[in-house]
Amino acid sequence: MGSSHWSLRVRRELLRLVVGGLSVQESARCCGVPYPTALVWVRLAGVDLVMGASGGVSSIPFVLRPRVGHGRRLSLQDRSRIEAGLEVRMSLREIAKMIGAAPSTVSREVRRSGLRYRSERLYAADVADYHARRERARPKQAKLDANPDLRQAVIDGLNERFSPQQIAGRLPVLFPGREDIRVSHESIYQALYVQGKGALRHELAVIKALRSGRTGRIPQSKLPPKPGRPWLEGARLTDRPAEAADRAVPGHWEGDLVVGPGKSGIVTLVERNTRFALLGRLTGARDSDTVNEVMARMIEGLPQALLKTITWDQGTEMAGHAKFTVKTGCPIFFCDPHSPWQRGTNENTNGLLREFYPKGTNFNNVTDDDLAETQRLLNIRPRATLQFATPAEKLDEHIKRVALTT
Repeated sequence: MGSSHWSLRVRRELLRLVVGGLSVQESARCCGVPYPTALVWVRLAGVDLVMGASGGVSSIPFVLRPRVGHGRRLSLQDRSRIEAGLEVRMSLREIAKMIGAAPSTVSREVRRSGLRYRSERLYAADVADYHARRERARPKQAKLDANPDLRQAVIDGLNERFSPQQIAGRLPVLFPGREDIRVSHESIYQALYVQGKGALRHELAVIKALRSGRTGRIPQSKLPPKPGRPWLEGARLTDRPAEAADRAVPGHWEGDLVVGPGKSGIVTLVERNTRFALLGRLTGARDSDTVNEVMARMIEGLPQALLKTITWDQGTEMAGHAKFTVKTGCPIFFCDPHSPWQRGTNENTNGLLREFYPKGTNFNNVTDDDLAETQRLLNIRPRATLQFATPAEKLDEHIKRVALTT
């Protein structure tokens, strides 16, 4: 089957999963795309792959270089908002104003990072950010490679068994007035440890250049490896407003998917203060764009004062959450891994939902009327935690209170 059969939305979702850390095979399975077709898309997007059973997108070392000039680098959050703006057909000038950047910056970003499929163009924030990080990580010519006199001075010092610190400190003494013959001891260490073309080790007369005798560095960081889910940056539970942790403030929701066979599912949203539940049906697709569309329809009609935050788990169905935020004004934050208690109200509601739809239920066979009745029954149940008021009554109180203050 030709690749033109698939929509741009499916292609973007697959590329987002791949650059987020999933293998091409897993990403293809999630999106319902044949593996050979997925592999073609990834290669057309210019994504470097490591092949094999545990393969996937090649890792990019974290590189932080200062920005030169008056501008700033675009972040993944900026790119996600650009993608969302393009999706709703905002102009480049409007998008630039939204993210606080120059229109020319947005124009160059879209032109440089946009992917072309036949007559259609596709901009995917995660893929654009991947290419930007790869560009920043490209090695530049080292100072020791660019200056032969400096390089020779360092080699002479190492052959005399000077340490890198001693060499760096001695150069101003040996070459006064020669500002070009200066190098930090860290640059010398890096040139010694690198095992490839241009490495100092190949030109040394001594075998043991360092007192430790090591030929490679021992990692010092005790931090866990960086996760492969870039959409979480800036949207973790620690980034959520402090008031969301207090159930006394209405307007903070918890969300999740209850899934069934045939790519069916139910989107569940529960308001933390009132325990009011909203249900939305997914049929035949559980990708990020579809979930976003269903959720946006679910909260239509609610006052903005009751749409402050939504807390979700780290499922890939929320990888495009920035578009939802742009469309609705309601930000989404993500729990820690394997921490369902951080959205306990939603977990409890999902358990109640299983009383109506046991595991294995194909939600493709559930009608919208059936689901609306289930939502009604959940929201008219008296709750002990609400002093036996119902979620529907409590939410109605808040809506009336908001109406009086506006």
